[in-house]
This record gives sequence, C-alpha cells and structure tokens, in this order.
Amino acid sequence: QVQLVESGGGLVQAGGSLRLSCAASGRTFSSSAMGWFRQAPGKEREFVASILWRNGYTYYRDSVKGRFTISRDNAKSTVYLQMNSLKPEDTAVYYCAAKLTVVVGTNLKLATEYDYWGQGTQVTVSS
Repeated sequence: QVQLVESGGGLVQAGGSLRLSCAASGRTFSSSAMGWFRQAPGKEREFVASILWRNGYTYYRDSVKGRFTISRDNAKSTVYLQMNSLKPEDTAVYYCAAKLTVVVGTNLKLATEYDYWGQGTQVTVSS
C-alpha cells in the first residue's frame, strides 16, 4: 500500500508562485515514477508533469514548460512541483500520483497508468 499526502496549495495572484509537495510512504520507489495531474471544474483530469525516481528524468505538458518544475528528494520520498508565473488557467485541484513500476511503453502522461493517488490540493490563481 502507498500513501500520498499533498500540501502547498492555496490562493495566489496571477504571476505568483506556489510549491506543491507530495510525501510518499509505504513502498520503495526505486523503479517507479511520480506524476502531477490537475482537474479544473467541468474538465477532465490532465497531465502536468512527471519524474522518474531512479534517474530524475522529467516530462511536462506543453503549457507549463518553462514555468513549472518537478523535482524529487529521494531521502524524504517527496516530490515537489514548483509553479512560477501562475496564470488563472492553472486554477485546478492538483493531484500527485505514483506509478510503482515503469517499463518500456509506459506512458506517464496517462492517468490510467498510475497505481496510487493523493487526495488533491486546491490551487486558485486570481487575475
């Protein structure tokens, strides 16, 4: 079993920054990945960013490239999402997710690939 606990959401003005954290516990993550997704009201959950625990490789959706940075702290089993230059369209509930085993062909941009999810944290960007 894996537990994921997110924190760091809140209300910020456009152009501001927030850092989300996702603390993982319960399993080892040597061959896995973590991802951040978001879901705005009335919209489907969408991929934001992901990172491989083993080598730190990262992937981003196009609309956040250059503004968001995903990182990990292996010792703390924690993944971060640093969000800069926030826009009102970034407003959503942000979820972290864990993929236990990454193999050739795994598509980390798909929510269905992930095995565990956090409870979500609200991010609201005012204009």
